[in-house]
Amino acid sequence: MHKNFKGIEKTVFGRGSFNQLGDIIAPHRRENNRYMVFIVDNYFKGKDLESRLPLLPEDTVYFIDVDPHEPTTEQIDTLRDEILATKGLPSGIIGIGGGAIMDIAKCVSLMVTNEGSSTLYQGLDLIKVPGIYHVGVPTISGTGAEVSMTAVLTGPEKKLGLKCEWTVFNQVILDPDLIATVPRDWWFYVGMDTYIHCIESENGQFNNAYSHAYAEQSMKLCREIYLGENSGQTTENDDKLMVASLMGGLSLTYSEVGICHAISYGLSKILGMRHCYSNCIAFNHLADYYPEGVAEFKEMVAKHNITLPQGLSKDWTDAQINAMAHVSYKLDHMWNHAVGYDWKEKVTIEDIEAIFRRL
Repeated sequence: MHKNFKGIEKTVFGRGSFNQLGDIIAPHRRENNRYMVFIVDNYFKGKDLESRLPLLPEDTVYFIDVDPHEPTTEQIDTLRDEILATKGLPSGIIGIGGGAIMDIAKCVSLMVTNEGSSTLYQGLDLIKVPGIYHVGVPTISGTGAEVSMTAVLTGPEKKLGLKCEWTVFNQVILDPDLIATVPRDWWFYVGMDTYIHCIESENGQFNNAYSHAYAEQSMKLCREIYLGENSGQTTENDDKLMVASLMGGLSLTYSEVGICHAISYGLSKILGMRHCYSNCIAFNHLADYYPEGVAEFKEMVAKHNITLPQGLSKDWTDAQINAMAHVSYKLDHMWNHAVGYDWKEKVTIEDIEAIFRRL
């Protein structure tokens, strides 16, 4: 069966487009209990962006610190329960921040209409009831969370997303002015998430003309941003990165991610390592799977004087490495794409442990 995915309903792009948020959400304020929930990265508390939120007296704002840990099922369940107990079903959820904040917003928009713990819905098409209106406003670009139909959560047993057509944002606001304050290292790590999305999307059995078109253009932009004559954290490159992130997300949606993401999920689940950073740590050692991509990645690392630690595995116990390998091994869809449907005949737990021991 061919994939039949829902896309973002509406997208606005351009510097200053964040100022349109109030007008965009106004028609939806009549829904449900007539109030909006803003979920905002705690970085912006007390900064200029806080004063620009189009709040009405009935609205609720949550400033959430996502550093150092990624969203968890417990966090989503607690937030959902608090929202419903306080004011009932909101008109909409607006997520303003990086990939983690946008994933939280997507999850909450689904869980306010679905009973039980979010652990019950980790997987493909397990959500029973459509969620409510939700808007994504990225303030860091690269994760593709603004376009993805997945909202990744770490639960007690696994790291896996809530994935269905209702996860996708109804509205996205892409304002490059909002990503100007991203620290240089994270500008690199998150941008590499986009690049790795495309490399993995292109190198696997699910790659096709549709996914390739998005990956090709996204990688072209990444090369201009990170290797071109005018490379670096510039105004023009911020515009390009915002578009590259969106296109990289669209590419993997109609294809799939691969081995790097499988390894990254193990690092995040067991060690609590942030996703984009763990992708860079893993990808740096996967030249046998993605030779051209890793070679170009290393050029980008050198050009921007990024230091990626080596020899991390010497401080990990055998039990930790085994646990990480089991997290990775359970991600069949990634291995199916990268290696083939018979991947379990070619890749063992011991092989995956050996990858972790390289890091």
